[in-house]
Parts: sequence; C-alpha cells; structure tokens
Amino acid sequence: MSALDAARPGSAPRVNPLQRIWLREIGMERLWLRPAPAPAALPLAAPAATPASAAAPVPSAPTPVAAQPMAQPAAAQPLAAPVQPAPPGAVADAPVERAAGRPGVPSSILNRSGPPPRPVPKADIAETAPPPIPVAEAVKDANLEQLSQQVVACTACGLCQGRRHAVFGQGAQPTRWLVVGEAPGEQEDRQGQPFVGRSGQLLDAMLSAVGMSRERDVFITNVIKCRPPGNRNPKPEEIAACSPYLMRQIALLKPERILVLGRFAAQTLLGTDATIGSLRGRIHQLKTDEGAQIPVIVSYHPAYLLRSPSEKARAWQDLKLAARAL
Repeated sequence: MSALDAARPGSAPRVNPLQRIWLREIGMERLWLRPAPAPAALPLAAPAATPASAAAPVPSAPTPVAAQPMAQPAAAQPLAAPVQPAPPGAVADAPVERAAGRPGVPSSILNRSGPPPRPVPKADIAETAPPPIPVAEAVKDANLEQLSQQVVACTACGLCQGRRHAVFGQGAQPTRWLVVGEAPGEQEDRQGQPFVGRSGQLLDAMLSAVGMSRERDVFITNVIKCRPPGNRNPKPEEIAACSPYLMRQIALLKPERILVLGRFAAQTLLGTDATIGSLRGRIHQLKTDEGAQIPVIVSYHPAYLLRSPSEKARAWQDLKLAARAL
C-alpha cells in the first residue's frame, strides 16, 4: 500500500513489524489497525482544548496524519480531569477559568470582564461648620470674668495672629473713672497689662495729680485689645471687631465718667470722625443701652504728650474738667 493509501480516509494505518508486535503486547493491535472513520466537516472554530479523558496514549513511533487516537475505556478515565491549556493556534472562544482571588480583593472584581465601573461619588455628609457668633452677640450676657476670657481667646480679626497677650484691662471695681486708650504697645503686649511703659508712668502721674489711682478709683482699658504690628494705627475693621468688648465693659463697670485718650479712641466711642482738637475741652455724653448718660472727656494720649511736652498744659485742663464733671 502506498503512502497515499495510508492517508486515504477509511484505510487502516500502516505499521512496521516492530510496531505491530508492540501493539499486540499492549492489546491495542486490532483497535489500532481498524480503519479510521471518515472525518466530519470541521467547525469554523475549533474547541479551545481537548479534554484529557478523550486522549489516548501516543506510541513512541511517529503516527500518520490520518491516524486518530481512540478514546480510552470508561473504566480507565479519571474522575475529574484538570483543564489543559489550549494548543497553539486554537481559537480561544471557550470560557477560561480565572485565577483565585488575591487577599483583600473580592473574586467578583478579579473575575469581572469589561471596563471597570465608574466610581460612585461620596455623599457630602460632612456638615458645614456653623458661622462664628458675632462678638456683640457672644458678649451680651457675659459677666466681667467671662468677658475677660473671651478677650483672651478672641480671633475676631487678624491681630490675634501676631499678639503675645490680649490686654483686657486692669483697675478698681467698683469704678469711678474709666480710662480708655487706643491699643496696647510693645510692653503692654509683653506683660498683658494696659499702660505699663513710659506712657503708663505718665498716666499714673496725671491721675495722681487729681487724686485718682488705678488701684482704688480707675479702671484702664483700650478700644483694641491686641497690639497692631509696629504700633500702627488700628484699622476700621479691627475697631469694629473689638468695640463690642469695650461697650460691654462700660455696661458692667458703670463708671461715673469716662476719660478718652487719643483720636482713635475718641472717634470710636463717640461715633465721629472729628479731630481730637475739636473734641477736647468740653463734656460729651455717652448713652448706654440701659438709657444712662455717662460724661465723656477727651484728651491727648500720653504717648503723644511724651513726644510733644508742650501739650501737657492742655491735658491738665482736660483732667480738671473730668474731675468736676457731674
């Protein structure tokens, strides 16, 4: 028989004598030499892998192209055949078993096909921080001790970022005179007390000249409770943020009269933009929320008097006016 006959469908494969003896010994002679059935029409896509249970042992000798192995008897088949990789060139249209999930990653994510799902936006569950309570609202029911604590912790304006100490005020309680300056200086910011530098020494001497002292009769404070950088003039927004503290101090201390030192303090307390020259020399009236009228006398700031000693005579006149004011 020619090689063409061996490859023709329906013919038995040719074997040499040694192969025939080997087939006889393993009991496969008649099965192997049986004419192979005619091949069926090939599908468009070959299966990805041939189950191991359908594969027969392959002899060591080369087999013809037309020879196809026969299936093993059912008794020799394993109970569960492992999945074999597809041969090269096969169309991988069969489902492929995926690897086991990694620790911490759900298998549903590893085995998912297609584009990843779009992330779900997180719900904005964080509550918006409530707006800060205005200073005037926060201090309306505070006593003097609570008011002092609020001043120390105040962050109503940018001056809190550069201060060492907020200066609430110091003096006698009950109070006959309330002395109001503009803002703390370097020494006041360092010590946390009002008028403790050279200006404070001059103020103590001025008060003593009319029979007053800060330990017995006078409470001293400022419109601004924190030192402006470089002792600059207070800004309008800083004055507006800090003024409620001063007004609450006046309501709690109930002074007989108020001595205002400096232009900014006078303009803030009296609600005017007039110059200090036009405000001093006469008695003004401050009407409180309770309806009381408190005499207000305007004079020069002690720091200005240190720079301009010639104005001390006018400051003395202002002190005498405050001493006799009813």
